[in-house]
Amino acid sequence: MVDNSGGSVPNNCDHGQGDINSTEQPDPGQLLPIANVGRIMKQILPPNAKISMEAKQTMQECISEFISFVTGEASDKCRKERRKTVNGATTSAAP
Repeated sequence: MVDNSGGSVPNNCDHGQGDINSTEQPDPGQLLPIANVGRIMKQILPPNAKISMEAKQTMQECISEFISFVTGEASDKCRKERRKTVNGATTSAAP
């Protein structure tokens, strides 16, 4: 990203491309409820499969990061098109 003076402007939103070993915990208010994540995971697994809490938490973080990425891309697309509303068509058309 470059500003008008030709200098570099830091991009504060890395959409998950930052340090993979980061121990930074996401805000719990921005995560999908763990019960919903477990329910979705159980739908695809065999009935007798068990899911560890660590697996649910990992999926919870991945899902939340994916939603943030898609939302950010859709928001950028709207900003470039000078629109103020993000809708379903915008999110599915985001690169």
